[in-house]
Amino acid sequence: MKLQTTIEIAPSDWKIGYEDHILMLGSCFSDEIGAQMAQRNMHVTCNPFGTLYNPLSIANAINSQFSILNSQLIEYGGLWHSMMHHGSFSRPTKEATEQAVKDSVEMMQRALDEASVIIVTFGTAWVYEMNGEIVANCHKLPESSFTRRCLSVDEIVEAWKPIIARFPDKHWIFTVSPIRHIRDGLHENQLSKATLQMAIEQLSSLEGRPGGVCYFPSYEILLDELRDYRFYADDLVHPSSLAVEYIWERFADTFCTPQTRNEMNIRLKQYKYTQHRPLH
Repeated sequence: MKLQTTIEIAPSDWKIGYEDHILMLGSCFSDEIGAQMAQRNMHVTCNPFGTLYNPLSIANAINSQFSILNSQLIEYGGLWHSMMHHGSFSRPTKEATEQAVKDSVEMMQRALDEASVIIVTFGTAWVYEMNGEIVANCHKLPESSFTRRCLSVDEIVEAWKPIIARFPDKHWIFTVSPIRHIRDGLHENQLSKATLQMAIEQLSSLEGRPGGVCYFPSYEILLDELRDYRFYADDLVHPSSLAVEYIWERFADTFCTPQTRNEMNIRLKQYKYTQHRPLH
């Protein structure tokens, strides 16, 4: 008796190894998978701008220039915020925020130069605009400060096509975060995820990049293969640590050779040993 829908994933024609430098961008699911790689001592840089959720903010981070980002600093609630960054970049003074922004731009450019693989996780197609510009984070400003709308498939594709074309020597892996944005509404969340998936489908079939742009079904694995709330955290939205581990294993099976996975297991044991606290 079969009691589970298994997501079939064909092994990738190209593989990720310890010689690769990996750049992770996007929603907090990127942070989760990036942490799995870091624990196994892989060369990974995760979210230089902090956690980003919508495709255009992630694209803007890749295209970032310090002079432009510096003009988008605002003061609210006793902190200076960058509207293109996660809240972890907010500081008590404008100068401190400027420096954090500058450091993030330098980290992003260095990671882009070094990366052979870029993994992008789209979280939501819903965006907030301030003065006609899409922001990456609202920083708890009044809702009246923003206009909310859903991106179209064409907007996402047109933003990402030139980025992918600019880096023809890199492998791109796109995925959709399995984390549901229930604050948007469950129906609106489904529309958002479908928009992201359709945009990635078009990006995956770009002319001249066969196999260089691919999709990994993390969304489908959690919602279909692990269709049970025991695989969610207490908030019933984020995946549990067990689910993250399972999705990571499916990712490694898809993109890594058996030899690399063996090396990962060895290095993970070494990492756990360093985290062990002796009783005496």
